[in-house]
Amino acid sequence: MSFNIFKQLNADAQEGSVGEATETAAKTNVPVGISEAAATPHDDFDWSVDKRNVTSYSADEKAKYDTVYDNTFKQINDGEMIMATIESLTKTDAVVNIGFKSDGLISLNEFRDIPGGVKVGDVIEVMVVEKEDRDGNLNLSRKSARTTRAWERIVEVHKTGEIVTGLVTSKTKGGLIVDVFGMETFLPGSQIDVKPVTDYDQFVGKTMEFKVVKINEAIKNAVVSHKALIESDIEAQRAEIMGKLEKGQVLEGTIKNITDFGAFLDLGGLDGLLYITDISWGRITHPTEVLKMDQKLNVVVLDFDDDKKRISLGLKQLTPHPWDTLTENLKEGEIVKGKVVNIEDYGAFLEIMPGVEGLVHVSEITWANTPINAKEFFKLGDEYEAKVVTLDKDTRKMSLSIKQMTQDPWSNIEVSFPEGSKHTGVVKNITPYGVFVELSTGIGGMIHISDLSWLKRFNNPNEYTKVGNQIEVVIMNIDKDNRKLQLGHKQIEEDPWNTLETTFPVGSEHEGTVIRKDDKGAIVQLPYGLEGFAPARHLMKEDGKAIVADEIAKFMVIEFDRNDKRIVLSHTRLWEQVIEEEKQAVMKEKKAESEITKKAVKTLQSKVEKSTLGDLGVLADLKAKMDSDAAGAASAEEAPKAE
Repeated sequence: MSFNIFKQLNADAQEGSVGEATETAAKTNVPVGISEAAATPHDDFDWSVDKRNVTSYSADEKAKYDTVYDNTFKQINDGEMIMATIESLTKTDAVVNIGFKSDGLISLNEFRDIPGGVKVGDVIEVMVVEKEDRDGNLNLSRKSARTTRAWERIVEVHKTGEIVTGLVTSKTKGGLIVDVFGMETFLPGSQIDVKPVTDYDQFVGKTMEFKVVKINEAIKNAVVSHKALIESDIEAQRAEIMGKLEKGQVLEGTIKNITDFGAFLDLGGLDGLLYITDISWGRITHPTEVLKMDQKLNVVVLDFDDDKKRISLGLKQLTPHPWDTLTENLKEGEIVKGKVVNIEDYGAFLEIMPGVEGLVHVSEITWANTPINAKEFFKLGDEYEAKVVTLDKDTRKMSLSIKQMTQDPWSNIEVSFPEGSKHTGVVKNITPYGVFVELSTGIGGMIHISDLSWLKRFNNPNEYTKVGNQIEVVIMNIDKDNRKLQLGHKQIEEDPWNTLETTFPVGSEHEGTVIRKDDKGAIVQLPYGLEGFAPARHLMKEDGKAIVADEIAKFMVIEFDRNDKRIVLSHTRLWEQVIEEEKQAVMKEKKAESEITKKAVKTLQSKVEKSTLGDLGVLADLKAKMDSDAAGAASAEEAPKAE
């Protein structure tokens, strides 16, 4: 169309030029077509005629024709959306007519989304990227137009909450790429399904429904969610189920998760908890013993909370309680077999059949009167035979006994273990005050800590024996009513204290080793395995220092108590006694000298009848010396008494 108008304008211009030339020739008698220069002077040439014989228009005419020309084309702007027609196709591009003065080219790659490809005559929407690029070409884009329209629709559906359909085109980090209205959007992995998804590849190429949950106007980015649709459907189903829910109602569910405390079931859009204690009438340690993932089963509604959307379910309640269907043959005195399903400090529970348990109290484990630790005696899963002692179906309680499976060994205890008899037993337990010994099954007694040894004193029986060791005992006393035996170990041998008094008399000296020491004194190991006690004040040595542990020294027996089995020792008394003996020797020597002097004086006095002044002086000195010796001897005698 534009080309034809342009030809018409040129033709009009040529007709005007020919008419003017003919008119001029008539006036000057010059034939048409002959150059005006030949008929007129050079200065009279009309310079408004160009070489192609076209004249220029006046300003008004030019403006008029420009207006006519411009009105034949559309007025467009950069970024404008406009409808276009496919005029022709090349190997790489499509020629597009938008009614502008020139056609545009669009790459065929932008039409790959059209099934079967684009055809001549198709009408499409394009965006004017540039009316005229640097090469003077019209730049159009169908992809930009589709993206802009897609973003407008995405913004609209985000406001309205409308559900859209999209094609999952590829996988990316953290999720999937979805084509919505021709625009790429992001589907996070957490928004694919209500259940965790690990394999994203299974969704590539699928067409799914989505909800636009987030948009970013600045970068024109959108996030979609398929999970939101599922959750809305589930919420609707949940509301419907909760509205019809009743206690005691039986529902079908599918196990979707199993934990240590129970299993979660999908009831068709609503989850319920089947607690471990409501799975089976019998005891189970983990739900997987009975249930498995994706298993379908019927359950009964035990309780529910509308506000918190919580439902408690039961499985065992669909069957009668085993106590209500107990056979009549099960009665007191019957022998039953059961498995240990629970162990407490006071005993163990045996499961006779699923849901029916009996308690074996610690007092019913053995005939022995020694303490029994149920957690050490029993092990979970072990099987035992026991006798039914009591049975109460109303309270659903049963007591069992293992020891009553055998005859009571205490019935003839006087015959089997008479007083004074010697036996060998096994140490079963040790306490701070004694040792418990088992002589045979159900028969045992205690050795008091004081009956372990004649010579040694122990702070704890562990110092003498250990659990599991064998030990010889003597039956010292039998308490049949209370099922107690008083045992002794040291009584296996004669009391050595009867002969020790002659070996360790008071005043005797012995070498010993300090094996223990505290603030009160020390325990000293003496010959023959005997131990003695030395008070702290009797551990001082002559140099003022005290004897320390593990030191070997001489000790004197200062006390021997046969009844209390006690020997008191002293190291200090040894060196104190030596000092005392030395003092006594000095005093005895001085006393002997004094006696000799007295005798000499008496002899001299008998020979001299009359004293001179000089003699009197000698006698006076002699008397003074004797008085001094006598005073010294007196003080020496009083010193030991003071000590």
